[in-house]
Amino acid sequence: MTNSKPDWDDTVLPFQLDMSDIRGRIARLDGVLDDVLRQHDYPPAIEVLVAEMALLTAMIGQMVKLRWKLSLQVRGDGPARIIATDYYGPTDDGQPARMRAYASFDETRIDNTTKPFELIGKGYFALLLDQGNDMKPYQGLTPIAGGSLSVCAETYFAQSEQIPTRFALTYGKSQIPGKDEGWRAGGVMLQHMPKASPLMSSDGATGEDGLMAATDALDSDGAENWNRANTLLDTVEEMELVGPTVSPSQLLLRLFHEEKPRIYEAQDIRFGCSCSPERVRDSLSIYSAKDIAHMTTDDGKVTADCQFCGSHYEFDPATLGFEANDADPAS
Repeated sequence: MTNSKPDWDDTVLPFQLDMSDIRGRIARLDGVLDDVLRQHDYPPAIEVLVAEMALLTAMIGQMVKLRWKLSLQVRGDGPARIIATDYYGPTDDGQPARMRAYASFDETRIDNTTKPFELIGKGYFALLLDQGNDMKPYQGLTPIAGGSLSVCAETYFAQSEQIPTRFALTYGKSQIPGKDEGWRAGGVMLQHMPKASPLMSSDGATGEDGLMAATDALDSDGAENWNRANTLLDTVEEMELVGPTVSPSQLLLRLFHEEKPRIYEAQDIRFGCSCSPERVRDSLSIYSAKDIAHMTTDDGKVTADCQFCGSHYEFDPATLGFEANDADPAS
């Protein structure tokens, strides 16, 4: 008997609960998460933060249109300084989305007895949306709060978008019989569909540190539907979320069969990085020849490394900057 990969791994399944005016996504990541994390040699606590951020990115990113780019960033004053992810919408219908992630941290300050989220310290959670060359990127920020990255994301949607949002996630290393140990992650995302109404005032915010909470943007009917769906989601088990034997559609029916769930086409996700010699060259085009000289190594090269995938590039300094000669290919 062979242990083949389930068809639903590395996918995000969008759905709608017609009885509750709620939309959502179910995500399963295994190979993608392994590919993201094997690019780096992170301490276990940093791996946990990257895994959670990647899972959130997959579920939120499924909403973006073709060729759009969604980025999530967490910046803090603790040992975990930056957690960053990018989600690239498919280039065409039927194509997979691509995702990448990286972390910047001070290993000398990491205490293995500290919870991973506490390594971030004070800072902010940011969502950035790039809609293309002719569109101004959108950016929204919310303070770090709530005890987890998923709560930070919930607070962002309540505060910046005033859309009630809930995440149920699990992630970690596991081993299926006959296979090597690897990362598995699964989650459910719920969002109450917004009504056509003016934005709510933050004066009545009930969340931590005076921030908006999910229920602050709901009327009585919406709150009843939202509470009912969340009560059902509270019954989910970790093994159902990671789902080696439970498909996303089966999980949806187990949790919400009375809410008349409607399933849409699943989105495949792959690891993918957008770095290239051309992009590095473009990023250096604003510098003068004098600036480029300061970047040149003793052996006469300008080098660059991609923080996401680890790719290493080397250039002839004479081909870089706005005073460059005709560019030669980078190695």
